[in-house]
Amino acid sequence: MSYPEGLMPTPLAPLYAEGVADWMDVFGFAIPVTWGDPAAEYDAIRNRVAVIEFSMLLKYDVTGPGAADCVNRLFSRDVTAMKPGRVAYGVVVGPDGHMIDDCTVFLHGPERVMVMGANPRLGAELSHHAGPGVHVRECRAEFGQIAVQGPNSRALLQGLTKADLSNESLPYYSFRTGVEIAGIPMQISRLGFTGELGYELLLPVAEVPKLWQALTVAGVAHGLRPVGGVGLMMARIEAGLIMGGLDYDENSTPWECRMGWAVDLSKPDFQGKVALAASKATPRVTVAAIAFPEGTEGLDGAEVLADGEAVGKISMAVPSPLLGGQMLAMARIDPIRATTGAKVFAAGSPGVLVDLPVHDPERKRARS
Repeated sequence: MSYPEGLMPTPLAPLYAEGVADWMDVFGFAIPVTWGDPAAEYDAIRNRVAVIEFSMLLKYDVTGPGAADCVNRLFSRDVTAMKPGRVAYGVVVGPDGHMIDDCTVFLHGPERVMVMGANPRLGAELSHHAGPGVHVRECRAEFGQIAVQGPNSRALLQGLTKADLSNESLPYYSFRTGVEIAGIPMQISRLGFTGELGYELLLPVAEVPKLWQALTVAGVAHGLRPVGGVGLMMARIEAGLIMGGLDYDENSTPWECRMGWAVDLSKPDFQGKVALAASKATPRVTVAAIAFPEGTEGLDGAEVLADGEAVGKISMAVPSPLLGGQMLAMARIDPIRATTGAKVFAAGSPGVLVDLPVHDPERKRARS
């Protein structure tokens, strides 16, 4: 299989069957855009089971005495209050309270924490805050990271392991290590970027072919499909999940990108806390959802107008099956204008603000 010139293959890419319709650049890696039928790929996420690769995400293993304290000096949530085996999603900001990354923290114990994110600056900040005896190691090249998402994800994986994957044994935002799936020891976590029941598997790169073979064979009975970027973006926007570089940038605060809920101003001092407390009451923008007529083109990056005044900009728009095929956009707009039902214009078309997320607002499916 060939990849676009200058892009690196992920651990899973060489195993994909021929038929990837297009590739895109994600952090320098070749990631499928689609296999030619984004609607079917989206359907697998919502109604069957999908496999989506996230090996391109950065993975920082923080170890040694005080590892948890190191992460806690940066992370917006209280890592020291977590129990081993739990996962926390939150943000890391600079001293000015502006976003560096939205990231995921896996607490193995006081002396080992793994942090996953997308911005290389995250690793530099961890190293800067590491005390004596604390080591920060980026280990993306060592692991494949595969998300198995959708209502049939538990049934598929349970058929490949003796471990109990029930909600009681492995609840939402928890993880376990050394779990054998298809005979391969790996880390399994209850996470996802789709708003559905789902799991993420972290395993040595050398074992990825064996896992892929097992998933594809067992997945036939469950409607398994590999999913590319288009199907994933349709699901993540319906679920109201943000992305760096689109829904926020280095000038954004968590209050401006739907991440304020993950800022614990009651915890002891952490990087950016003073600035965050000062900026909480005065967000300049907010992330909102706007529905446009089916087939509206030119929305990505378009200016949002209300009463003839520029009030924001669209970060990304996708066709939404949940809205009957209407285009669903996530946009950064003036908070005063972010009222459900408000009418706006973008790319020459009328739009109306809708509640975000449009899919399962209480995350009942992901928690099931």
